[in-house]
Amino acid sequence: MKLVTYRANVSAAARLGAIVDDLVVDLQQLGLYAGEALPDNMLDFIDLGPCAITSTTALLERHRGQWPVGVARPLVNVRLLAPIPRPRKNIFGIGLNYVEHVEESSRTLDTSKELPKQPVIFSKPPTTVIGQGDAIEHNQAITRQMDWEVELAVIIGKQAKGVSKTDALDYVFGYSVMNDISARDNRRAGQWIYSKGQDTYAPFGPMIVTADEIPDPHNLDLSLTVNGVTKQSSNTRHMLFKVDTLIADISAGITLEPGDIIATGTPAGVGAGRSPQEWMWPGDVVVATVEKIGSLRNPIVAVGELPPGKA
Repeated sequence: MKLVTYRANVSAAARLGAIVDDLVVDLQQLGLYAGEALPDNMLDFIDLGPCAITSTTALLERHRGQWPVGVARPLVNVRLLAPIPRPRKNIFGIGLNYVEHVEESSRTLDTSKELPKQPVIFSKPPTTVIGQGDAIEHNQAITRQMDWEVELAVIIGKQAKGVSKTDALDYVFGYSVMNDISARDNRRAGQWIYSKGQDTYAPFGPMIVTADEIPDPHNLDLSLTVNGVTKQSSNTRHMLFKVDTLIADISAGITLEPGDIIATGTPAGVGAGRSPQEWMWPGDVVVATVEKIGSLRNPIVAVGELPPGKA
């Protein structure tokens, strides 16, 4: 299934939907029509467990092409939000997880040129999350080095504690796209949370594709453009630590819970690694794409005031 959180109009409440044939089908309303209880939001749906994916997929197939009145709307007529507009806790970010990105970071960001022996983990607060078309806030009083990072996002589907690498993918609910926005001049004594954790710094979406539709997350093309110019182009096969390894590693010491999000790292091509370096500025538009999931488009807008002497 392709699951979204959407608004039918600007004043409507956020709702849970499934994309079928360029339509958004409201799952709670379809469930009411069919005599099945389905929630109106993504987190509650994830909490139902893996059986909900199977039963809801079957429900959609039974009604495909014969939707009850008011249940389905054209995708072009709704506004998509982040699939999980407000995560329950911080996003798990993975740094330096593509070999070529390790090399470019060592040249420009003072990180080690040696490949990490364990996953490098940081976090992004829930307030970083924005959705399709939402603005990324560029505050020139804080940063002059706003960078991009396209990433495959993994959404956990059931509680995972001490999970083995062999079983790890069984705990995945689905996959999405994340753009790990980074203020490179905001790193503090080697710590990344302020650099990567500012408001609007986690564009996420446009949908979650359930894991049954992506049996191999390690063979997906991913790319990113700024103002239509390609900056990143790679494949998830080049991850240093694969999704199963990441889940096993994190769950060894931190319980992963339904709805938790892991942003799995970015390939080479970030602005900081270019010569000369490139940064995003108000008026730019960044588009992050992952194969089989979709594209996430966000404009950059100015907020705040430039401090004296920094024009």
